[in-house]
Amino acid sequence: MAKEKGLTPQSQDFSEWYLEVIQRAELADYGPVRGTIVVRPYGYALWENIQGVLDRMFKETGHQNAYFPLFIPMSFLRKEAEHVEGFSPELAVVTHAGGEELEEPLAVRPTSETVIGYMWSRWIRSWRDLPQLLNQWGNVVRWEMRTRPFLRTSEFLWQEGHTAHATREEAEEEVRRMLGIYAKLAREYAALPVIEGLKTEKEKFAGAVYTTTIEAMMRDGKALQSGTSHYLGENFARAFDIKFQDKDLQVKYVHTTSWGLSWRFLGAIIMTHGDDGGLILPPRLAPIQVVVVPIYREESRERVLEAALDLKRRLLQAGLRVHLDDRDQHTPGYKFHEWELKGVPFRIELGPKDLEAGEAVLASRLGGKERLSLGALPVLLPERLEAFHQALYQRALDFREAHIRRVDTYEEFQEAVGEGFALAFHCGDRACERAIQEETTATTRCVPFEAEPEEGLCVRCGRPAAYGRRVVFARAY
Repeated sequence: MAKEKGLTPQSQDFSEWYLEVIQRAELADYGPVRGTIVVRPYGYALWENIQGVLDRMFKETGHQNAYFPLFIPMSFLRKEAEHVEGFSPELAVVTHAGGEELEEPLAVRPTSETVIGYMWSRWIRSWRDLPQLLNQWGNVVRWEMRTRPFLRTSEFLWQEGHTAHATREEAEEEVRRMLGIYAKLAREYAALPVIEGLKTEKEKFAGAVYTTTIEAMMRDGKALQSGTSHYLGENFARAFDIKFQDKDLQVKYVHTTSWGLSWRFLGAIIMTHGDDGGLILPPRLAPIQVVVVPIYREESRERVLEAALDLKRRLLQAGLRVHLDDRDQHTPGYKFHEWELKGVPFRIELGPKDLEAGEAVLASRLGGKERLSLGALPVLLPERLEAFHQALYQRALDFREAHIRRVDTYEEFQEAVGEGFALAFHCGDRACERAIQEETTATTRCVPFEAEPEEGLCVRCGRPAAYGRRVVFARAY
């Protein structure tokens, strides 16, 4: 019955709600090949806004965009043992092309550390060639067994940053700087309260010395890894013989980093903010910040549309992303429901009586309506959008804080991960970590950088805890 009237309620089936809202809000649809999706214009506009913010921040920190090949020789992947082992189950491999069998199979890139490492071995000779600060916008292929739009797909869009440095200190500083950029995107643009931290050895990127991450809580209490930044040390430099002559005339290996954020960030926005009515989009990233819906009968049509068009022009001049919904084939009620489903932060309702009073009705996607002067709207709406962002962030933060628990016993732990995040001590042993996952389906999400230093005993095995602080555990996407 719920599906006939609207979306499946989150409390009934969160996964079904997620799949429905993506299709019905016209973010994406399923592609003809298993595990692929078609991103529709509204969904791509949201991704473009994320791209625009990140691209600007990357360039402000000295990074340049480049592009590397989609096809990678399999021999490249085999050069770094952990890397190939980590990605082998997900590889898509080309064995034939041009009607003939290839001498060497080609992997369709799952990530680009290897091909970039190969090119750096040709480009880098001296300390004068460092640092290399590159970013690539593109697609990658990882043949996922269980797929879900934006979260896990066989092909996905992302950016992958790659940098090479003369010293470990410079490289590690880069790792944290780029994680900070992801955290800034999350908090200041997407209204996502993320936790920054270190991945455990079991959960780190294949081929990295260590991995850092931002983790967000969805409205079903599960975690979503929303961006990662890796210190690769000399691992890929040694694999690809990337050496340079330093100022002291000594020949050394470079230290490299990589960092990436994919369109799963859209999944984070959908599942952190959405409700039973559909999407709720953060205004700084929303493709449409305000929609104007004129309400009229035939005799008032021309007058109302003229006023609505004038209002749209003035809102555009104020720097807002505005859409005028002047479709005649749909009722105002239909339009209200559609724009609520699509998560537009504000809706302006404008009818003949409003015009006579020189006012319009402003409806917030977070609830509530107010009457405002038509003349004041271009001035007041930027303030309302700022308040909307703050309220959305606080709403998500309050939800996370209500669903995160410090636990010391395994019984408490099992209860906590059934509802949200558990903050628990862990011994750091991979076997213990695997056992926790098998018994509870929860994994370590990160060791939070801002957590208070604490000593204790592992929540499962009782041995002395590693890391000197509690670890975030959760069930995750």
